[in-house]
Amino acid sequence: MRLFHKLLAVAGLSLSLGLVVASAGASPANPVAGTDYKVLDNPQPTDSGPGKKVEVTEFFGYFCLHCNALEPALEEWIARQGDKIVFKRVPVDFGDPNADPKKSPYVAQKKLYYTLEAMGKIPEMHKKIFNAIRVQRQNLNNEAGVVDFAAKQGLDQAKFLEIYNSFAVQTKVTRATQLQNAYKVDGVPMLVVDGRYVTSPAIVGANPGAGKTEPELFRSTLQVMDGLIAKVAASKK
Repeated sequence: MRLFHKLLAVAGLSLSLGLVVASAGASPANPVAGTDYKVLDNPQPTDSGPGKKVEVTEFFGYFCLHCNALEPALEEWIARQGDKIVFKRVPVDFGDPNADPKKSPYVAQKKLYYTLEAMGKIPEMHKKIFNAIRVQRQNLNNEAGVVDFAAKQGLDQAKFLEIYNSFAVQTKVTRATQLQNAYKVDGVPMLVVDGRYVTSPAIVGANPGAGKTEPELFRSTLQVMDGLIAKVAASKK
């Protein structure tokens, strides 16, 4: 989120100065490394293997307005991929690593995600959380606010709290931070294919052919994802 506007501004400046040579041969439908996506120097292990589905990971934050805006198009894209991919989400934390986790809005929202995941409620609750924060302006920045939200959704409060404060959820929160560091996530939404190819609306937005409006930029980003999925699938055959 923090990087999104910065890179779009850089893209606009490049256009105004005519500095588009590096992107001249690039297009979302024919993604180019270094322009439409990045290749990680240290690829991360995935659960997929030869002949198996391609793993796709979205790093996101419920606090992120761009993650919220991308969600409808991303869900449609996931549905179109069918059984070609395994899709995962990882909530991020851009807070002070030395801060009290009990007072961190990032930690509260990460624990909310993993609690609902453990309860099998993400499919029905994911959009509602974005809506609660972005539209209804509910405070989900601490345990009290998160528990109140869960209760209003009809979830069993005792069960929710038990899972929310469990070792299993805390372990997943810690693992999410480790993944964020391993992938060097500096802005969201960020999408990773097969643990080695990274793209995002911010990266794609630096390409003049990506589109000017947010919906156009999202479509271009998902076109890049199509190309990366095809690339990885071909290498697995």
